[in-house]
Amino acid sequence: MNRLYRSLVVIRAAAAFGVTAVSVTVSAAEPAQPAKPDVARGQAIATQVCAACHAADGNSAGAAFPKLAGQHAEYIVKQLKDYKTQPGAKAPARNNPIMAGIAGALSDQDMVNVAAYFASQKTKQGYARDKNDVALGQKIYRGGIADKGVPACAACHGATGMGIPVQYPRLSWQWGDYTVAQLNAFASGQRANSEPMHAVSSRMNEAEMKAVADYIAGLH
Repeated sequence: MNRLYRSLVVIRAAAAFGVTAVSVTVSAAEPAQPAKPDVARGQAIATQVCAACHAADGNSAGAAFPKLAGQHAEYIVKQLKDYKTQPGAKAPARNNPIMAGIAGALSDQDMVNVAAYFASQKTKQGYARDKNDVALGQKIYRGGIADKGVPACAACHGATGMGIPVQYPRLSWQWGDYTVAQLNAFASGQRANSEPMHAVSSRMNEAEMKAVADYIAGLH
């Protein structure tokens, strides 16, 4: 395909999380528009770069890192791009030094490939951990919090948490602690790539976030 390649070695940033450095070959020359996804190429990137945190099949071992298996490919691509500082911006929409280094080394085609691979994987079932959270979490997810102006999560993410490709991510079976962390990041403005989620999460207290996140962890 007459493509040039270079090697990426992810070192100190990964070490901060106790992750072993890995290397991967990625495309140095990007086409104007990404071609059809190459799932095999995406698997190679996932295995060499992403597996240390997200596992080779996208089912991360713990809540420090999100499950990517079964996530919409378009959503994964958008998040990878949001880790990069875009022209004219002072900071990336998602501030994460580790992911900034990784995403910065991927071409648009690499992103499409790895996203397609993770989207094709089967998500491992999750569970709510606290039975006392279920009633409140279900109420928020399906009906929102009317007196705070918080809409039902299901309105965007669907009754079973499967989301809508391009627009809204899949939430079903995601780690509860990870979801809480993202709600807090949206609320504080640390994560700035969704104004609607900033508005929603900033109206919620920690107990409400925890309850709906725990409910989502077992939702399917």
